[in-house]
Amino acid sequence: MTPDTVDHPTGTVTGSRIGPRSETALLHVLSLGGTLILSAGLVAATGQSSTMMLRALLDGAFLAPGRWGNTLAVAAPMLLVALGMVIGVKAGFFNIGQEGQLLIGAVAMALVGTRLQGPGPVLLIGGLLLAAAAGGAYAGLAALMRFRRGVPEVISTLLLVFVALQVVGFAITTDWFLRDLDPDRPSQAVTSAALPGSVRLPVVTVFGNEFHVGFLVALAGAAAVAFLLARTASGFKLRLLGASPNVAQQAGVSVARAGGAALFVSGALAGFAGAVMMAGGASSARLTAGFSNEIGWQGLLVALIARSRPLLCIPVAILFAALRTGAGFLAATGVDRKVVDVVQALLVLALLIPPAVQFVRGRRRTVGTADVGEG
Repeated sequence: MTPDTVDHPTGTVTGSRIGPRSETALLHVLSLGGTLILSAGLVAATGQSSTMMLRALLDGAFLAPGRWGNTLAVAAPMLLVALGMVIGVKAGFFNIGQEGQLLIGAVAMALVGTRLQGPGPVLLIGGLLLAAAAGGAYAGLAALMRFRRGVPEVISTLLLVFVALQVVGFAITTDWFLRDLDPDRPSQAVTSAALPGSVRLPVVTVFGNEFHVGFLVALAGAAAVAFLLARTASGFKLRLLGASPNVAQQAGVSVARAGGAALFVSGALAGFAGAVMMAGGASSARLTAGFSNEIGWQGLLVALIARSRPLLCIPVAILFAALRTGAGFLAATGVDRKVVDVVQALLVLALLIPPAVQFVRGRRRTVGTADVGEG
């Protein structure tokens, strides 16, 4: 029997000569290549140079001085959100409201940083911890509705995003809450005060590129989540719950307790991501109406494309961050902003196509195997 054949109940079946990893890489190359060609044609149709488009994307993401440091800084909150999604999915619960939980975490960080007095490092650490607790508690509302009233967490977490948007709007327009009261700022009604410099995340400089330590914390978080899920009893319980709730219950795992903990940790990581953005200087370290800038939604896509693998979320988050920073650079070259948004959306879709194709093929193989077994 050759290496390319496998035993089958009906005989010997010839397998694919392309391994799963090679197939995944090939799908991504074909998908991204086709999207770049399509995007180049779209840019050319607007009268701009397609080669300039590609060069601008690469320069904006990695090649121009100081750009890859900016890309890593953008990747940090995406990675944290994705890790939260991974924990929820492994337990069988789908928290899709990280955009709102991220905003709640940013509100908590802004409160500590702008309304309290004390040493900068103490306020920074306190703000990060409070943001994680606030994001976790906000996701805990969905867990409470799920286990007390049977409300699906997919619905409740999504709807809570819109509540969080209103909370932010109220916070930055209310004097006693977070409104910037500096009389020298004409736009004081639409932002919070800026975090003081002593309450910002430390910055690391490598080869002329600067990024805050939030990225290093996110890397450590990815390693910790991977270890938790693969090497600990708690991780085993979460994976067992996600694979089969009935078996998990028979093994003594409390669905409400384990599921609630998974949703809490998922929200806590999103809230922590909001604090990292705020303390990392996003929106000039001010809470604004559009502060989250869809980082929460893109973090969900990172987890989806990484197929809920914590360590694989790292390169995927960097790639998504590169699309954001590169697209911003593309707009600076004179390409119409609407075209830039379309190009960015096409590139995101290109990253979603390979996992979708593999999912469909996997389902077909499963159905085919079941039909053969019944026969």
